[in-house]
Amino acid sequence: MDWSLGTVLLILDWTIRLAALLWIPSRTSPAAARSWMLLVGFVPLLGLPAYLLLGHPWLSRERVQRQARASQVIREEQQPLAALRWRPDAGIAAEMAPLVERQGAFMPIRGNAVELLDDYDDSLRALIAAMDGARASIHLLYYLMFDDAVGDAVAAALERAAGRGVECRLLLDAVGAKRGWRRYARRLRKAGVQVHQLLPGGLRWRRSGRMDLRNHRKIAVIDGATGFIGSQNLADPMFIPGFPNRELVARVDGPIVAQLDAVFASDWYLETGERLHVDPVRAAAAGQVAMQLLPSGPAYPFENARDAVNALIHLAKRRIVLATPYFVPDDATLSALRIAALSGVEVQLILSDRNNQRLTAWAQESYYAELLACGVRIALYQPHFLHAKHMSVDDEVALVGSINLDIRSFALNAEIGLLCYDDAVVARLRGIESEYLRDSRSIRSEDWARRPAWRRSRDGIARLADSLM
Repeated sequence: MDWSLGTVLLILDWTIRLAALLWIPSRTSPAAARSWMLLVGFVPLLGLPAYLLLGHPWLSRERVQRQARASQVIREEQQPLAALRWRPDAGIAAEMAPLVERQGAFMPIRGNAVELLDDYDDSLRALIAAMDGARASIHLLYYLMFDDAVGDAVAAALERAAGRGVECRLLLDAVGAKRGWRRYARRLRKAGVQVHQLLPGGLRWRRSGRMDLRNHRKIAVIDGATGFIGSQNLADPMFIPGFPNRELVARVDGPIVAQLDAVFASDWYLETGERLHVDPVRAAAAGQVAMQLLPSGPAYPFENARDAVNALIHLAKRRIVLATPYFVPDDATLSALRIAALSGVEVQLILSDRNNQRLTAWAQESYYAELLACGVRIALYQPHFLHAKHMSVDDEVALVGSINLDIRSFALNAEIGLLCYDDAVVARLRGIESEYLRDSRSIRSEDWARRPAWRRSRDGIARLADSLM
């Protein structure tokens, strides 16, 4: 049979479409499957290979098994802290604490102190000062480390600490911290610092997982007694020109630091196979705040961050404030926000007026009309790029960490959140949120409805790629 090239391509084209129809919906969420099927339908020869590389948030079996073993070890080795277990008997915490413990293995624990640091330079100075005071160990885990003045300062502090006999370990995401890795890895290893990449690429990616899965956590643990967790990376606030960052970091003291160190040890084990010992009673009680860690990522069987955030939204009775730089929610989160607002809960979104990811910004805008129509308030923070990620619920719970309100953060990134069950911490966070609102412009439904049609079309098209962002 003499087939022309056009006939062969037509058969191949429809074979790919049919294969995608059978393969993609059974391995991907319905929302993501629709996006991928649309791409395959329009460009089959590009769409199917792209899906095979990026369509399913898979990790190697070895990594999933290591995470399961790490979670089991965490459950077993927390037993010495049983006397400090916090047992809420009412309110939001009574619902959230058991959920979060089943998700990430960490029990709610009392006896902690927390300081919220919302000045970029102050939080970096606090971190460097803590590193310079270290006597036994420094554990740093960061998504991004740049080869700039901040990277130089952190590297120098690690060198000083290693020089005086402190055991120093540094975990850096292979993509986010590529520039810092190239500049500092060899130098730090020469100084005695143990340095490893998270989710390395190249020829090793098949042993890791899907190529664009990332470890987005930002954690520092000093001497097992003081910890830092939040949104801030190891980089100058102007590391993206024109977008000076505003961040939020929580400095914590007390038994909660053992949980932070356990997350570091888990990621160390996932990357190296080496099991670190974490002393659960190393940090003495330092205050009265009850806290709990929420780890999340594709190595877990469920989307921990998404489910916890949605549970908090559903449990709110009076007021929810959410600050995030990237807002591309899945259907469940969008529904939770809509239900809360229509139920009479005051729902306030604080987003950044500036955005360093244009496609994400367009997709984000496609949600505004629906949210405004059901009573959600939307404010755009103007002075800086608001990179902080946090949430306050009623006067009971504050959530601070690295979690964005987008599908990537929920399903594709390894993230970390700190839940504080304390009205004083919520009050402090509300003060920071009030500062944001004073420097924000509010979006009004009637003004938003007057946008030109081409912008609505652009935003809607961008939203079709929500599962890829």
